[in-house]
Amino acid sequence: MPVNSFDNYPMSWKPEKKALKRPFYKSIAALLEQDIINGFVAPGTKLPPQRELADFLDLNFTTITRAYKVCEVKGLIYAVTGKGTFVAPNAARSITISTHKIRDCIDLGFVASFEQSNEIVAQVMQSVVSKDYLKELLNYNNPTGIPHQKAAGLNWMQPFGIQADQEHISIVSGALNALAITLTALFEPGNRIATDLYTYSNFIDLAKMLHIQLVPIPGDECGMLPDELDKQCMQLNIQGIFLMPSCNNPTTIMMSDVRKREVAIVIRKHRLILIEDDIHAFLTAGIICDYQQPMFNLIPEQSIYICGTSKSICSGIRVAYMVYGDAFREKILQAIFNINVKTSSLDAEIITELILSGKAHEIVSQKQQLAQSANDIYSEYFPQRELIGHPLSFYRWLSIGEHYNGIFLETNLKKHGIRVFHSDRFLSGSTTPNKYLRIALSSTNSLEELKIGLERFKNYLG
Repeated sequence: MPVNSFDNYPMSWKPEKKALKRPFYKSIAALLEQDIINGFVAPGTKLPPQRELADFLDLNFTTITRAYKVCEVKGLIYAVTGKGTFVAPNAARSITISTHKIRDCIDLGFVASFEQSNEIVAQVMQSVVSKDYLKELLNYNNPTGIPHQKAAGLNWMQPFGIQADQEHISIVSGALNALAITLTALFEPGNRIATDLYTYSNFIDLAKMLHIQLVPIPGDECGMLPDELDKQCMQLNIQGIFLMPSCNNPTTIMMSDVRKREVAIVIRKHRLILIEDDIHAFLTAGIICDYQQPMFNLIPEQSIYICGTSKSICSGIRVAYMVYGDAFREKILQAIFNINVKTSSLDAEIITELILSGKAHEIVSQKQQLAQSANDIYSEYFPQRELIGHPLSFYRWLSIGEHYNGIFLETNLKKHGIRVFHSDRFLSGSTTPNKYLRIALSSTNSLEELKIGLERFKNYLG
């Protein structure tokens, strides 16, 4: 290869040639990863074209292609057809949202579950502990749930439109556990999953951990755009799709029944595996007229349906129901055993008792009332902001314009005694000029504390 003089040529990233070792593609990938993590290459940066970088390093074009592929699989960079390769918005930091390290702040960030109803749960727990078969709940038997627990789960999901049998349902340790099981069982490193542009931050980090690439698909007020999904599927080899149709986290968008059918056609056409996280179905079924059925009913043979109970019943008892098509059954069961060994039968029994006693419906009613009150309070402080999406959402999606930096804003608000999360945490793809904040309404100890937090927040924004 000829020696090129790129010393003064402007490039967004120039790896140190002397640091390269064989195999070169691994060395280049390691240098790029190090520079991204250390902040030398900022999120959203457009990387040098592969041929240009190959000329700069006097290496073969395919070597650069392989290096970029390694980083893409790790979730550090992503490619946009016809536009180039970019550093992922959250490549350098974890965006997993938890309650860790929260002190002296009113939490408007982490979406909890209006914990005021936990007194009802505590009372039911006492009755479960007194059952004569308590010891049978403490062994390794029934790794995916005892039959009567599965029957209760199917009964719980019936108002949501789920039709299944006990051979195709498993009880697992929460919705995030169900997502980890699904990705481990049905996908491989390097596989691609389509998501909404803004999606569940813990799912983004989970995909990154498992080296699964996310492909952002734009949407509108009715949900993901089917034509855009179809276009990306024709350009890229996409294996799956992740959706939260009943109430997207973080945007609160509800996918209309018409849009569900349109997207289902594309899913069937490209044989995608649908992961449907329906944790907010309890807020939607029977309340919102446009809610007809989950997407699972449209394409059950290609779907994994996940119904967690952390928001609807109790956040501290980690129970979720997984419903799946026959083609996925064996792989899902194997992954459940490999990851969990078994789900806690005691936890599942508590949720079962809450469902069968009718207390779960009492809790849901209480949470719906609290959600309505919290949304009314939010509208008092931000009356000029038109509410989009689910009217009973446990969080709101607030547009704040283009000039706010995410990390700076989150850090500065903490100094004012408030925690909120910036939209950059929820980006599955490239950064956008519009910026938002997700405001949790369900995490304060009382509605009065929520008012105090929103007052501080409003004063901060001016």
